[in-house]
Amino acid sequence: MPPAKRKPARRSTTAKARRTSARKHPARRVKIPRTGPLHQQIGARMVLFAVSHLDTRGDTVRSRKDAAILRATHKGCTTCQGNGQIFTKGKDGSFTGSKPCPAKPTKERVSRLEVWKASRFGADKNTGLVGWACPCGRKEKPRYRDAREATKALRTHERQKHGGKTVGGAWYAQATEGAKQAADPKPEPMPSKVVADSGMTDEQWIKQNKKMHPGKAIAAGLCWMCAGNGKLHGAFGNQQILAVCPECKGSGKPVKAAA
Repeated sequence: MPPAKRKPARRSTTAKARRTSARKHPARRVKIPRTGPLHQQIGARMVLFAVSHLDTRGDTVRSRKDAAILRATHKGCTTCQGNGQIFTKGKDGSFTGSKPCPAKPTKERVSRLEVWKASRFGADKNTGLVGWACPCGRKEKPRYRDAREATKALRTHERQKHGGKTVGGAWYAQATEGAKQAADPKPEPMPSKVVADSGMTDEQWIKQNKKMHPGKAIAAGLCWMCAGNGKLHGAFGNQQILAVCPECKGSGKPVKAAA
């Protein structure tokens, strides 16, 4: 009687899944020597750290060049104020998103030399890019093209350092001065005027001025003269006057913050 045929062992997919790990950067797969002289171990760690961050550097330079092209092709644009993209804000002043400028570019082509200079030198090399900051102290300077990429990097940090829990981190953007002024328009100062029918005595009228110690007002981010009110109540020659604060010009903020 011939021997019974043995069925081949059934392969489980779990064993294969265990063998395949998440893909890492080639430098991260290199094992760091744990034996030998200490200076060799430290040197190997430094080399691997530098090599693993070369791709990040390349992405940053590419993003700077893209932002420089948008700034150059949208120079003088009244929609985005020369920023190339529009950053939106919520009612609390925090950034909520970003979108490309819908207007037609004011310039069709830009030279390579101009793009290279704008992306490498000056304080505006990160203008048009987005960064993120976490309350734990970790942050990244503006290096992402839009808010989606910055939010993705922030979530990665939260998974690695905070167990995937959100601790209040947010992203921020670096825009041109024109875009900042368009997003945060300064209120026009109220002109000084004489009030004839206030129904108050001169003493009651003057008591409406906020009283606050100059040091406390400055620490709270308020003008030391008007305590953040932006206006002053006065009386002179039997007339009650409502005047703009001469220190902050009606903004209610310290001079440095208001400038």
